[in-house]
Amino acid sequence: MTRREGIDNRLLAALPAADFDLVMPDLEVVALHQDEALSRAGDKIEHVYFPHSGAVSLMIHMANGKSVATAAIGREGGVGLLSVLGPSPSAITAVVHAAGLASRIPASRFHAAFTRSPAIRQSVQTHIRALLVQLQHGAACNALHPVEARLARWLLHFRDCVNRDVLPLTQEALSEILGVRRTTVTLLMRNLRACGAIRADRRGQIEIDPPRLAAVACECHETMRLEVEEIFSPDPAQPRILVWSAEAAGETGNST
Repeated sequence: MTRREGIDNRLLAALPAADFDLVMPDLEVVALHQDEALSRAGDKIEHVYFPHSGAVSLMIHMANGKSVATAAIGREGGVGLLSVLGPSPSAITAVVHAAGLASRIPASRFHAAFTRSPAIRQSVQTHIRALLVQLQHGAACNALHPVEARLARWLLHFRDCVNRDVLPLTQEALSEILGVRRTTVTLLMRNLRACGAIRADRRGQIEIDPPRLAAVACECHETMRLEVEEIFSPDPAQPRILVWSAEAAGETGNST
């Protein structure tokens, strides 16, 4: 692939040219297919993915068969970046919950570039800090906030990732993300439709109204969004990577 051609991933696009050249020969653009597992818990991480579009959920599967999402990654970050910390097996399963495209590189080749480039190391550190924000706030949110508010938070987060108001999510996927029964999700979606937070809920497609959905969500979505913005743009004079907010959505409208 030509350097920077078609690079919509924020971490890759932000690299200086010389540092991007360290990874460019090993990058390939691949499709992220709906419900595809990019890595599984217990397996060695073979590739690092930098989404250009779509969203990937980091899932924890429990011994009783239940699962729950701990974070979601879109074009602001990468999947498998923690492989640079060592060859230990993956602790999570990374599942595509919104199809898209990504640049993929073998984990060994990315690790080689990581050791040579301070800029790449800084990008990985930035990603890890942003991921920790999700993990920390997500843990508190799961423990303290009602499931309807958590569902609204996740829908807004996926909206941030895909940058459109029609989300390619099934109720089955949402039940896994939230760690609740499918019947619970069905009831919650009915409530969100009744208050106008969801405009339509067709099979595998959920159309949301971001401002109304934000009114239902807990404060965690906005708190996480602002903290991640600060991480990616410590200098307030510089453009921020994540610019969408529920308030802005009311002005700009649907981006689809």
